[in-house]
Amino acid sequence: MHFTQADHEYMALAIELAKQGQYTTTPNPNVGCVLVKNEKIIGQGFHIQAGGPHAEVHALREAEGKTQGATAYVTLEPCSHYGRTPPCAKGLIDAGVKKVICAMVDPNPQVAGNGIKMLEHAGIETAFGLLEQEARALNKGFLKKMETGKPYVIAKLAASLDGKTALQNGQSKWITGPIARQDVQSFRAQSCAVLSGADTVLIDDAKLNVRASEFKDYELVDNLAQLRQPIRVIIDTQNRLHPNLSLFSQESKIIILRTKLDKQHQWPHFVEQVCLAETKGKLDLHAAIDYLATQNINQVWLEAGATLCGVMHEQKLIDEYIIYMAPKIIGEGGRGLFNSSVLTEMAQIPEVKITECVQVGTDIRISATTK
Repeated sequence: MHFTQADHEYMALAIELAKQGQYTTTPNPNVGCVLVKNEKIIGQGFHIQAGGPHAEVHALREAEGKTQGATAYVTLEPCSHYGRTPPCAKGLIDAGVKKVICAMVDPNPQVAGNGIKMLEHAGIETAFGLLEQEARALNKGFLKKMETGKPYVIAKLAASLDGKTALQNGQSKWITGPIARQDVQSFRAQSCAVLSGADTVLIDDAKLNVRASEFKDYELVDNLAQLRQPIRVIIDTQNRLHPNLSLFSQESKIIILRTKLDKQHQWPHFVEQVCLAETKGKLDLHAAIDYLATQNINQVWLEAGATLCGVMHEQKLIDEYIIYMAPKIIGEGGRGLFNSSVLTEMAQIPEVKITECVQVGTDIRISATTK
């Protein structure tokens, strides 16, 4: 189908609306909707929270009954099933909408084209594929989980211009500037889980939470109570963690992945120990990712040291790399980004695709995906 310039503009607005739910919708997708009649916007909305009204419902409410003969622009195919809310496809039918343009088909098996079929059966004209890549970028975690059953893993890395993450003695605070660190808070808040290792927690006494004092997108969150804390997931195969660490000072869910239960300590009620299989004396990382998928986790923010990042890189468990490059040169003896196997042939080097390179304060943020 040929899409007009106006179609592109209305869908672009729907995508911008969808972004407003990026800190609150998980495990649901980010969705935006714009209703247009006689070349005028009569209603718009976005999905705010799982269990709450979907984007189409907010847009229909704003249109206040003026929707007969309107066109709906939606970033994701309207749902066709009864869940915690009624099907949006039925809502659009009942509202008298004459045309629905979707950016993409919903891969959720409960929908997967059924929303479009329901609309077409009611005589509503449909089209999809408008700004699909932009719409897919809104929901990387949701889409991968629906399409593969596994969460989308983003590795956060920070380094000097010469690729060093710390001095030889381990000092690393701070390589990047305050704006980059603020940027990290936004990524944490968008994620379902933050994954790290015991080394990072013990060496840095890391909390790995979303710090309200450094969170910048207040306009997208009604109040701080609505700001979702991601589940903090720590791999601790040697049972070195203890409840007196700063990690446990905030009462939000923590999962400790182990190969053997720690019965030595009395853990807070929000801490869950999970024992997983071993592979060659190490915790099976594939089993860890599979376990996280069972916990309604769509997107994982990996914030760890060179060892864990290196192993996950080698085992192809990382979907995207976000690297903050600071205008500093550490020089000889500095620690690298990955502890991984020594390669002997150029053909062995895995390639990534750079998708974005932007300045964040005094630093550069590079985003790259696996090919």
